[in-house]
Amino acid sequence: MDDGRDGAGATLMGTSPPRFSITRAPDAARLVHVEGAELHHMRTVLRLPVDARVSLLDPAGVEHQGIIERYERDRAVVRVESSLSQSPSPARARIILAAAIVKGPRMDFVVEKAAELGTSQLWPIVCARGLVRSPGADRLARWGRLVIAAAKQSQSATAMEVRPPIGVDGMIRGVPPQTLAVICARGGEPLAAVIRRLRPRAILIAVGPEGDFDDDERAKAANAGFVTAGLGPNRLRSETAAVAAVSIAAGLLYDEQGSSKDAETE
Repeated sequence: MDDGRDGAGATLMGTSPPRFSITRAPDAARLVHVEGAELHHMRTVLRLPVDARVSLLDPAGVEHQGIIERYERDRAVVRVESSLSQSPSPARARIILAAAIVKGPRMDFVVEKAAELGTSQLWPIVCARGLVRSPGADRLARWGRLVIAAAKQSQSATAMEVRPPIGVDGMIRGVPPQTLAVICARGGEPLAAVIRRLRPRAILIAVGPEGDFDDDERAKAANAGFVTAGLGPNRLRSETAAVAAVSIAAGLLYDEQGSSKDAETE
């Protein structure tokens, strides 16, 4: 559970330095600033002293290790000693969620949970039956902040990438090579069965708005080779469907990764 004390727990357990998100990469002098809520967490909640070691995650998903050099009135100055841009984990590199944009905090929920579950990219989709046509710059910025916070919470080595909103046609054109493209719909073959049968190395999962994709959008996807997959007998809200689909895919792809490693070592 995320109670805002992930850094404190790490310190007490002795496993790693407390982790904070930052809005900018280190400057030329290898200094970086921790501000806002992260500063409050560092200085007031954890009460970290000057010279304490910390871990910092920047918007590009690069993790920096450093030492608190000083506190100023509205920021902490950290001197970075090392930086590591890790390759995406196999499961994270494999999952793209193309989710219809839904209203307000429900889309925030999709962004946050998709990032926590290991999605590599989120493609916000503008659909014919969707109620949101353009999320606006403020919401896109908020999603970026949620992604960084989710990466911090889940101890992910990289942050999920949120693409600019696109239409269904753009989604279809953008499917990467060697990627299984799935469109979620009631009555389809269960998503887990699709993944087990086709054993994809990468997957794009398309989830529609409350009114679902319309007939034209579904036909275009089918003609482009999308496989229809179901998420069970119940009618799900868009945000529930998105999180359920990513959970199923992430679990199965992790299982496949483990099986492949076992086979290689036998």
